[in-house]
Amino acid sequence: MNHLIHPTAIIDPKAELDSSVKVGPYSVIGANVQIGANTEIGAHVVIDGYTTIGEENKIFQFASLGAQPQDKKYRDEPTKLIIGNRNTIREFTTFNTGTVTGIGETRLGDDNWMMAYVHLAHDCVVGNHTIFANNTSLAGHVEIGDYVVMGGYTLVFQFCRIGDYAMTAFAAGVHKDVPPYFMASGYRAEPAGLNSEGMRRNGFTAEQIATVKNAYKEIYMRDLPLEEAKNNIAKMAQEHPELLRLSKFLETSQRGIMR
Repeated sequence: MNHLIHPTAIIDPKAELDSSVKVGPYSVIGANVQIGANTEIGAHVVIDGYTTIGEENKIFQFASLGAQPQDKKYRDEPTKLIIGNRNTIREFTTFNTGTVTGIGETRLGDDNWMMAYVHLAHDCVVGNHTIFANNTSLAGHVEIGDYVVMGGYTLVFQFCRIGDYAMTAFAAGVHKDVPPYFMASGYRAEPAGLNSEGMRRNGFTAEQIATVKNAYKEIYMRDLPLEEAKNNIAKMAQEHPELLRLSKFLETSQRGIMR
């Protein structure tokens, strides 16, 4: 008997758990679940569906991972939830699997900090090194970049994107794309300046931050048509590589950016 698995836990014999995985009391793990080395599962956690969880994750009590998507079109297709390594997933979080009308899977990368009551809906893609404060909720098909900070009670409308190093304020309602480096604030989220503190903490120089600030002004403070601002930033990016991700994001936005 594995002493790392509490005797009250219910684990399907077909589930694949590394021998170092810890499972707390009354947790339930389904047949199509795979869990990597040194991951810790707290008490009363339910992990279901076609769910793959990497190494060194810490999953707290009452989390629900891999449940069916909240989509009326779902017809029991074998869609997936994929979670990377070294994530902290706190109480009452709910991560659903993908849908066949989307990318077929919901993905969470590495080194993310997901606080209590966070919801990842079907077909969401979350990058690495993010922080989701309490009650952040993503609708379906949302994409979140790397090093993003989501303020508590942030709500993100379906198909929106939030770029690398961006930040949302408390209770932001994101209904358009939020470009990299920028901050979003308000019930219908509007631009709220540069996430300069987040950039500093992640190694950007004062000169790089000043360059991104100039790009912010091109979009929001100079009364330029968006296409003209985008062209100006693309030219600036030729000399300032830190603007390449911003320029690419602007060119590939489908919903349009907050403005």
